[in-house]
Amino acid sequence: MRTSPEPSPDGHLTGYGTPGYRNYVLLLLMLVYTLNFIDRTLIAVVAQPIIDSFGLTDAQWGLLYGPPFAIFYALMGLPIALWADRGNRVKIIAVCIVLWSLMTALCGLAAGFLALLAFRIGVAVGEAGCTPPANSIIGDYFIARKRATAIGIYSMGVTLGGVLANLFGGPLAEMEGADVGAWVAGIGLAGLFGWLDWSSVEGWRIAFVAVGLPGIGVALWVYMAIEEPPRGYSDPPDSAATQSQDWLVAFRELKHKPTFWWMTAGASMVAFVGYGLISFQAPFLQREHGLSVRDAAIQFGAPLSLLAALGTFLGGYITEKLTPYSQTAVAWVPAVGLLVAVPAYILAFYVDDLNTLFILWGIGATCHYAYLGAQYNIGQGVVSNRSRAAAIAILLIAVSLVGNGLGPYFVGFMSDFFMRQQLVELDITGQLTSATCLANAVDLDAAQRSICDLANSTGLKQSISLTVCWFILAAGCFFMSARTLQRDFVAKLAD
Repeated sequence: MRTSPEPSPDGHLTGYGTPGYRNYVLLLLMLVYTLNFIDRTLIAVVAQPIIDSFGLTDAQWGLLYGPPFAIFYALMGLPIALWADRGNRVKIIAVCIVLWSLMTALCGLAAGFLALLAFRIGVAVGEAGCTPPANSIIGDYFIARKRATAIGIYSMGVTLGGVLANLFGGPLAEMEGADVGAWVAGIGLAGLFGWLDWSSVEGWRIAFVAVGLPGIGVALWVYMAIEEPPRGYSDPPDSAATQSQDWLVAFRELKHKPTFWWMTAGASMVAFVGYGLISFQAPFLQREHGLSVRDAAIQFGAPLSLLAALGTFLGGYITEKLTPYSQTAVAWVPAVGLLVAVPAYILAFYVDDLNTLFILWGIGATCHYAYLGAQYNIGQGVVSNRSRAAAIAILLIAVSLVGNGLGPYFVGFMSDFFMRQQLVELDITGQLTSATCLANAVDLDAAQRSICDLANSTGLKQSISLTVCWFILAAGCFFMSARTLQRDFVAKLAD
């Protein structure tokens, strides 16, 4: 890795480096973002085994999945972004990859609930250093009218990460510890793990270790392969290049940018729904349709994530094609997608046929994730190049706190609430409670167990149906951001 020369006066016409090298860097950064979300979402793939292992309610699971991760992700996001506005962004990304990868592997070694919580916080701290510097780098490699597509491709890492987390996490979670121990012995490493009782190792623990460790190699690749670009290289010469000295500078720029705040509100509500669905997707499929962890991941989790990745790309691509005809397309395209996603998702939750469920959920996911490119394009497009990383960090703080922080807990809380309501309606004896159901008490007869399972499944179904309705408010926010979009953008969207 080497430092680049000073900005060129023609950078806004060409972008940084050759076209081939720009695309190579973009794909590598997309790989980093993909790895980021593999490690972040793996816990959702193996949610039900962890719930069963620790005896958690849905609200407790939502608490584990969401608030602590979100709070530390947000707390670390801004100082890392300010560091990225001044320091070497490539080095920052490489260091952060190592951190979150090690923490992911350690999740598999957690001896209890609190240990798992602590390692998840470590994952959050590391992942906070990915997106702000990566978006800043992309902004310096690509000219303004190419950024929507570039950021859309980069953002595919969110859903591609979901694909790979399901493809690897689902099968790994159903592995038997004894089989893994036999494999380790077969390759001559039994002596290193002689202290470990493989028969007691749960599959979800194996998944965390196997998925986390490869990130260290990716960190080295990033450090060696990506050249640090000059700041503002691909911006027009007359673009304001405000020297950002602290976070107040970014806030002063954003103070008079209502486009940014409307978009941030909309993106936060989308994340609220998205993280809520991700955290309970696998449990829903297992409870409502009786799928195994592996089948839920392979048959639904992976292909639905792939469709969501397609939606992310299409959102950026469609926006770029429509921008010459409508300068506000970057705002209203995701709004339309969100409105279409609402009925598609809700219908999917209530159909019995798995094929129909997949089609409807796929439509919802494709339309849902069309917003991601717009989120980052608007987030960095309304500020000068010196404040891009800080602006993205501010955006991600809000998205993380509202989305990851509140979404999973909201779904879990409402699921427990609706479950209790179902028990009141279904149990004429009045003996069953959510506590007795979740305790898997041996004295429950078959009829009582059936009531518990139905209440548990129905409660979650009602909860996620309610949650997706927040998309309507999110769409309204994106429509509002379109009203001031042209005034607030620093660089022209179409040349």
